[in-house]
Amino acid sequence: MPGLYLLAIVFSGAGMAVIDARFRLALWRTPLATVVSIAVGVLFFLAWDVVGILTGVFFQGDSPLYIGISIAPELPIEEVFFLTFLCYLAVLFYSAAMRLGEHRARRRAARDEERRP
Repeated sequence: MPGLYLLAIVFSGAGMAVIDARFRLALWRTPLATVVSIAVGVLFFLAWDVVGILTGVFFQGDSPLYIGISIAPELPIEEVFFLTFLCYLAVLFYSAAMRLGEHRARRRAARDEERRP
Protein backbone atom coordinates (compact mmCIF):
# COMPACT_ATOMS: atom_id res chain seq x y z
CA MET A 1 0.00 0.00 0.00
CA PRO A 2 1.74 3.19 -1.16
CA GLY A 3 2.08 5.83 1.52
CA LEU A 4 1.79 3.49 4.48
CA TYR A 5 5.37 4.20 5.60
CA LEU A 6 4.83 7.96 5.44
CA LEU A 7 1.51 7.61 7.23
CA ALA A 8 3.15 5.60 10.02
CA ILE A 9 5.85 8.26 10.46
CA VAL A 10 3.33 11.11 10.55
CA PHE A 11 1.05 9.21 12.93
CA SER A 12 3.95 8.42 15.27
CA GLY A 13 5.16 12.02 15.13
CA ALA A 14 1.67 13.22 16.04
CA GLY A 15 1.71 10.89 19.01
CA MET A 16 5.04 12.32 20.13
CA ALA A 17 3.64 15.85 19.76
CA VAL A 18 0.71 14.92 22.01
CA ILE A 19 3.09 13.57 24.65
CA ASP A 20 5.24 16.69 24.25
CA ALA A 21 2.21 18.94 24.72
CA ARG A 22 0.97 16.96 27.73
CA PHE A 23 4.26 17.14 29.61
CA ARG A 24 5.60 20.37 28.00
CA LEU A 25 8.90 18.71 27.23
CA ALA A 26 10.27 20.51 24.20
CA LEU A 27 8.16 22.24 21.55
CA TRP A 28 5.64 23.60 24.04
CA ARG A 29 8.34 24.59 26.50
CA THR A 30 11.02 26.15 24.28
CA PRO A 31 9.61 26.27 20.73
CA LEU A 32 12.43 28.18 19.03
CA ALA A 33 15.21 26.03 20.49
CA THR A 34 13.29 22.87 19.60
CA VAL A 35 12.67 23.92 16.00
CA VAL A 36 16.29 25.00 15.54
CA SER A 37 17.57 21.74 17.05
CA ILE A 38 15.37 19.65 14.79
CA ALA A 39 16.28 21.71 11.70
CA VAL A 40 20.01 21.42 12.38
CA GLY A 41 19.68 17.67 12.92
CA VAL A 42 17.66 17.17 9.74
CA LEU A 43 20.11 19.22 7.67
CA PHE A 44 23.04 17.28 9.12
CA PHE A 45 21.49 13.91 8.34
CA LEU A 46 20.38 15.04 4.86
CA ALA A 47 23.98 16.06 4.17
CA TRP A 48 25.03 12.64 5.49
CA ASP A 49 22.55 11.01 3.09
CA VAL A 50 23.83 13.05 0.15
CA VAL A 51 27.39 11.98 0.87
CA GLY A 52 26.23 8.37 1.17
CA ILE A 53 24.34 8.59 -2.11
CA LEU A 54 27.24 10.24 -3.94
CA THR A 55 29.65 7.57 -2.73
CA GLY A 56 27.24 4.78 -3.66
CA VAL A 57 26.67 3.57 -0.11
CA PHE A 58 23.01 4.63 0.13
CA PHE A 59 20.41 3.84 -2.50
CA GLN A 60 16.65 3.78 -2.64
CA GLY A 61 15.29 0.29 -2.69
CA ASP A 62 12.03 -0.79 -4.21
CA SER A 63 9.25 -0.82 -1.69
CA PRO A 64 5.51 -0.78 -2.24
CA LEU A 65 5.24 1.41 0.89
CA TYR A 66 6.89 4.47 -0.73
CA ILE A 67 4.63 7.02 -2.36
CA GLY A 68 7.07 7.40 -5.24
CA ILE A 69 8.12 11.03 -4.80
CA SER A 70 11.86 11.67 -4.62
CA ILE A 71 13.37 15.01 -3.67
CA ALA A 72 16.67 13.96 -5.26
CA PRO A 73 17.92 10.83 -6.96
CA GLU A 74 17.89 7.96 -4.45
CA LEU A 75 16.32 10.24 -1.79
CA PRO A 76 12.61 9.59 -1.23
CA ILE A 77 10.48 12.22 0.46
CA GLU A 78 9.84 9.79 3.29
CA GLU A 79 13.48 10.26 4.34
CA VAL A 80 12.87 13.91 5.25
CA PHE A 81 9.88 12.96 7.39
CA PHE A 82 11.83 10.13 9.00
CA LEU A 83 14.77 12.39 9.82
CA THR A 84 12.43 15.00 11.28
CA PHE A 85 10.78 12.28 13.35
CA LEU A 86 14.17 10.97 14.50
CA CYS A 87 15.47 14.40 15.51
CA TYR A 88 12.21 15.29 17.30
CA LEU A 89 12.38 11.99 19.16
CA ALA A 90 15.96 12.71 20.24
CA VAL A 91 14.99 16.18 21.47
CA LEU A 92 12.05 14.71 23.40
CA PHE A 93 14.22 12.04 25.05
CA TYR A 94 16.83 14.63 25.99
CA SER A 95 14.19 16.98 27.41
CA ALA A 96 12.51 14.16 29.33
CA ALA A 97 15.84 13.05 30.79
CA MET A 98 16.64 16.61 31.85
CA ARG A 99 13.22 17.04 33.47
CA LEU A 100 13.57 13.72 35.27
CA GLY A 101 17.00 14.76 36.56
CA GLU A 102 15.61 18.08 37.79
CA HIS A 103 12.73 16.32 39.49
CA ARG A 104 15.03 13.87 41.27
CA ALA A 105 17.34 16.69 42.38
CA ARG A 106 14.37 18.59 43.87
CA ARG A 107 13.17 15.47 45.68
CA ARG A 108 16.66 14.79 47.01
CA ALA A 109 16.99 18.39 48.21
CA ALA A 110 13.59 18.24 49.91
CA ARG A 111 14.49 14.95 51.59
CA ASP A 112 17.80 16.38 52.79
CA GLU A 113 15.96 19.45 54.12
CA GLU A 114 13.59 17.24 56.13
CA ARG A 115 16.48 15.33 57.73
CA ARG A 116 18.18 18.44 59.07
CA PRO A 117 17.60 19.00 62.76
